[in-house]
Amino acid sequence: MKSIYKLLLLFGLFTCIISCKNNLPEYNDPIPKHDTFTVDSKQLNEKRVINVWVPEGYSTSKDSLTVLYMPDGGTKEDFPHIANTLAELIKANKIKPVILVGIENIQRRKDLTPKTEIEEDKKIASIVGESKEFRTFIQDELFPEIEKRYRTKAEKGIIGESLAGLFIMETFMEQPNLFNFYIAIDPSLWW
Repeated sequence: MKSIYKLLLLFGLFTCIISCKNNLPEYNDPIPKHDTFTVDSKQLNEKRVINVWVPEGYSTSKDSLTVLYMPDGGTKEDFPHIANTLAELIKANKIKPVILVGIENIQRRKDLTPKTEIEEDKKIASIVGESKEFRTFIQDELFPEIEKRYRTKAEKGIIGESLAGLFIMETFMEQPNLFNFYIAIDPSLWW
């Protein structure tokens, strides 16, 4: 449990960096070695690209690991810098090893926003407000797929920033038992 608090603290510091990113160079993290596969989602009626990073030593170990899920998990999204940050934290023995599961976006505002009756919200993107369906995809289709492919513990977390942070906050309010821990970095609560 102490490791989770350390992880939360470190990601809190990471939030400060992200909120100041206009004054910093863009992330240019190398894409770490990872697995990529697709899930043909019946819930979303589309194929979803999934990127999975496992820590060094996973292939030679028999240990089951906690899984950290991440919307905005494409290789051109937040996946590289979160995976590289986790690798450094694990290497420095700051946190226990975890598996990172990134879910690539197709239509962010559709997946990551709750239902809305506000017309201005609907003008921002052609389709909004399907976070419930996206959450069901994660629970009913992605969880079993990850459990089938990797050695996992029952403990699960979720991490994301901005609009993904909004999704995480909504998930915490709507289904608090879906994950064991939630990390929302600079969530778009203005939505």
